[in-house]
Amino acid sequence: MDFNQTRPGLGQIEVIAGSMFSGKSEELIRRLRREQIARRAVQIFKPKVDDRFSEGQIISHSDMRIASETVSSSRELLERVRVETEVVGIDEGQFFDQELPAVCSTLADQGKRVLVAGLDQDYLGKPFEPMPQLLAIAEYITKTLAICMVCGAPANHTQRLVVSSERVLVGAQGTYEARCRRCFDPRLGG
Repeated sequence: MDFNQTRPGLGQIEVIAGSMFSGKSEELIRRLRREQIARRAVQIFKPKVDDRFSEGQIISHSDMRIASETVSSSRELLERVRVETEVVGIDEGQFFDQELPAVCSTLADQGKRVLVAGLDQDYLGKPFEPMPQLLAIAEYITKTLAICMVCGAPANHTQRLVVSSERVLVGAQGTYEARCRRCFDPRLGG
């Protein structure tokens, strides 16, 4: 199903979830660009904590880019969405607070198409809030898989390579890599 065939004004939530390096941000950018081409009013957000690549852009690991606004909280995101906005894009959903599902529901209830990309599991393989709650209320879900860096199988896990007990440790290559179920070891990095 092509999600871009939805009727304007019909609110909905779409979630793109998976491990790091699985193409979540690329898919989000692809969908948002299609909406821009269709001349829909689009606003794009990312959390302030994600300062890896750029403050004013979402940038995928393959260097796809799209302009975005940085916000500190779900509430700030809601306050910054303009009335005329038809499509709201949100990257790195796992870095937002527990209010994100309610904010996304509010926006969808206003007739907006809400697209959220984020990790569904943390480095221990546990559900990464608030993503499970978003998955539960979404009309559409896309699960992306990476390639295991050990054996080449489809990868659903994010392996932390550095030792830290912090649940949120913003990083990219060298800090994390994709792993399949067999090669993933949650005891590493903790």
